[in-house]
Amino acid sequence: MKRLTALLTVSALSLAAAQTTPAQTTPAQTTPAQTTPAQTTPAQTTPAQTTPAPATAAPATPAPVTLATTPTVSPASLSLSAATRIATLAVNNCAQLGYHVSVTVVDRSGVTLAVARSENAGPHTLGASLGKAFTSASARNLTSEIARNLPGNPGLADIPGYLVLAGGAPIRVNGAVVGAVGVGGAPSGMIDEKCGLDAVAVVLGQ
Repeated sequence: MKRLTALLTVSALSLAAAQTTPAQTTPAQTTPAQTTPAQTTPAQTTPAQTTPAPATAAPATPAPVTLATTPTVSPASLSLSAATRIATLAVNNCAQLGYHVSVTVVDRSGVTLAVARSENAGPHTLGASLGKAFTSASARNLTSEIARNLPGNPGLADIPGYLVLAGGAPIRVNGAVVGAVGVGGAPSGMIDEKCGLDAVAVVLGQ
């Protein structure tokens, strides 16, 4: 009887084991992350705009000059009387402004006619006034204008006897250069120039 019971128990257990279905494990499906590549917009470079330099006006063509056809010429030149008065008055003009100066007046060829010097003007002012007068007489121009044009023609400063500083002015009569005045000693060449020009205007009635 015990044996029969044991057999029945074993059979029941076998049947139960046969009817048990193991759990099916479904593997998790992993979806790979989708990476969107970053879109890089290239920088737009605007080319620099270069403004063209303004065109330089062509220098004016000088008018033809008339040459003498006679064997000799007699150009007008400044007198000693006028030169002395111009030199003395130019010194006084600068003295009224508070400056000690020297003044040299030359003829149309740049040769000295008259010199005047303030009692306390420095010794260097004599040479400066002569250099300015000579330069102005030779170039037939204000030395301030020559100095302004010097960067474009630096060789002017190398001409023997030239002093390219403001303070020299040509003396004209009826449009012709008859001499020149040079002033040295004021703190500014333009003050020197004014003292000389004002003296010329008074003496020659210009």
